[in-house]
Amino acid sequence: MSTVTEVNTTNLPTPAPTQEQSDHSTTSKSETKTILSAEEIQKLLPHRYPFALVDRIIDYTPGKRAVGIKNVTVNEPHFQGHFPGRPIMPGVLIVEAMAQVGGVVMTQVPELEGGLFLFAGIDKVRFRRQVVPGDQLIMTVELLWVKQRRFGKMQAQAEVDGQLAAEGELMFSLVS
Repeated sequence: MSTVTEVNTTNLPTPAPTQEQSDHSTTSKSETKTILSAEEIQKLLPHRYPFALVDRIIDYTPGKRAVGIKNVTVNEPHFQGHFPGRPIMPGVLIVEAMAQVGGVVMTQVPELEGGLFLFAGIDKVRFRRQVVPGDQLIMTVELLWVKQRRFGKMQAQAEVDGQLAAEGELMFSLVS
């Protein structure tokens, strides 16, 4: 796991606190974000090309929440047939990419370590905009609950350029 520390320098002007900032505890001089590279993600998830759909984790709270990036490129195999002359990322692959970000979270829940997570259900999924080559899909997945140390439910959303592309609830089951 790589750690990047962002430091605010005192000689730069600091903006006035926004409503969002005032809802959090006092701002510190430095913030630490945990970042996972593609290689580190591969240590946590079994997915490989062409089904590894998360390029990087840019914000991560182990066992609770993760924000991942998928860089959508025209040379991905599904664009050959979806659709010729008008490539659009299939919705099922957007959902799968969100689930893979969720998988990173699930692998770090202490009582659930050491198994394989499979879809147990998908609820309330809605697609809000098309995702096309050149887009960067930013996926935020948050753990809602874990039951019987075997099932988990997560809230997921995917955005492109700050616009909601997809959202829904994803359920996982742990198999040994």
